[in-house]
Amino acid sequence: MSVAAVGLALLGSLFFALGAALQQSETGPDRVALRHLARRPRWLLGGLAVGAGTALHVLALRYGPLTLVQPLGAASLLFALPCAAALRRHRPRPRELAAAAAVAAGLTGLVLTVPEHTGDPRLGPWGAVALLAGAATVALGLLAVSRRVSPTARGGLLAMAAGVLYGATATLTRVLVDGAWEPWLLLAAPLPALAALGLLQRAYACGHFGVAFASLQVADPLTAVVFGAVLLGEPLPTGATATLTALAAALLAACGTVALARTGPPPAAHVPQAR
Repeated sequence: MSVAAVGLALLGSLFFALGAALQQSETGPDRVALRHLARRPRWLLGGLAVGAGTALHVLALRYGPLTLVQPLGAASLLFALPCAAALRRHRPRPRELAAAAAVAAGLTGLVLTVPEHTGDPRLGPWGAVALLAGAATVALGLLAVSRRVSPTARGGLLAMAAGVLYGATATLTRVLVDGAWEPWLLLAAPLPALAALGLLQRAYACGHFGVAFASLQVADPLTAVVFGAVLLGEPLPTGATATLTALAAALLAACGTVALARTGPPPAAHVPQAR
């Protein structure tokens, strides 16, 4: 069972990374509107790859525990940089890969410190309103700050905003899949996901894929953990050892993201864009 879970989770991470790299290769300062990107075959192919990766990750959870499958999702960052480099026809830089490995290790450590929740998650109407309002407030704040910083930092902040909204989506999805839910949740769940998709394309258009993807990978699970604890009653790390480990893992992930930003943007693509 665990072997199948590991294989499916790693394959899902690869598909997710490939999809993100394909979509980023189609974005640019003049190509961020979803209505325009949706007409580009490579961007649509990337969306299909992201969907396949998500489906494989969910399937992996049927064959292995959350504590085994979730950390393997961090491997998508290690896959994403080589995929993006291959699309640009250049080799990934060692400093980028080292920084990405630090982010992946930090994310893995964070996930491993969060206790598994065995109860059925429940979310009432006011809880859903609080979740959506909280995610929107944080995302809008990051969006406002992103307009005053450098392009690299802007990409990271926009991706963090997308990660916050995806984390809210993950929280709603967990209630829909594993808990007691109301039909109106089906209408609420796509709202933050669509907003996150648009913000993520703007983050990719800033030109530093590694920073944007790393920021997304950090913000998404952290947001889901916070919302899970505050609104669904899921446990947080307890005890001095677990708390210190979580803080150290978070610091490692943050340092890795900063190190990625300091590597500078990768070379521009030399291949013609798909029409």
